[in-house]
Amino acid sequence: MSVLSPASSGLPEGVLLRELHHRVTNGVAFAINLVSAAAIRAEGAEAKCALSDVAELLQGYADLHRTLAMPAGETLIQAAAYVRKLGCGMRRAVLDRMNIQLAFATQSVALQPQRCWHLGLIVHELAMHAARHACFDARAGQIRIKLTRTGALVNCVILDNGTRPAREASDRELRIARDIARALGGRIQQGFGAEFTSIVLSFPLTERERDANWSIATRQMRAPRRTRATASNEAVRAASAAADQRGPAVETDPFAGLLRKQEGEMAVPRQSADALGGLLSPSHHMDAP
Repeated sequence: MSVLSPASSGLPEGVLLRELHHRVTNGVAFAINLVSAAAIRAEGAEAKCALSDVAELLQGYADLHRTLAMPAGETLIQAAAYVRKLGCGMRRAVLDRMNIQLAFATQSVALQPQRCWHLGLIVHELAMHAARHACFDARAGQIRIKLTRTGALVNCVILDNGTRPAREASDRELRIARDIARALGGRIQQGFGAEFTSIVLSFPLTERERDANWSIATRQMRAPRRTRATASNEAVRAASAAADQRGPAVETDPFAGLLRKQEGEMAVPRQSADALGGLLSPSHHMDAP
């Protein structure tokens, strides 16, 4: 009698992952149904409200879990739209309940399906890492996600206005994110300040992704110049008129200023021999990948 080993089963890894995802989805849906039924049967208004809140929380996690499912097919995915959809799921499931604001600044980046999924897994882990361990003190919690492309290099920055002491022992949780980043051919680095913590994911595009993003950028540049110039002039005139009515500009969001400061420090020099190494300013401490 021969015994088949797991390696000889012939099942692709993707099939097993999809089956696991399917079972988790069904399990959460079953829990939502049970809690919703209990809320209907409950007699007191307080109990009904509490059970309904639990059902809503579970539904938020179910939606987030579906967003994190491994994509099928070979069609390139717009990473900016994917990350924003993922962020909406994180808001509903976790961040809104923790009173943590989530904002985005994204550029159009086309990625292969599995690599876009890997990016989503990393963004989800890093954002949740910030939510769990950032020390916001008396400040309102804020997390910013910035996705950009510089040539053939993709940069994703997760920046929060928390401080480092609360997460000293939590950095080991980033090991899986670092492993996924290495699978993308990239790496993760951290930067720290008095009132902010930033995590930078950087990875190169594949040849197929470079060609696709170059084609997209070329099409955008071929827009009629006259139309763009007219729109630009109208926008300048409107902004000038609005500025005259408002008076001198006042910075109302100090965190936005911090993000701009970080953007300048994380700019990638065009002639840098090590593009990834130039992402963080030398003035900030960096953890080794």
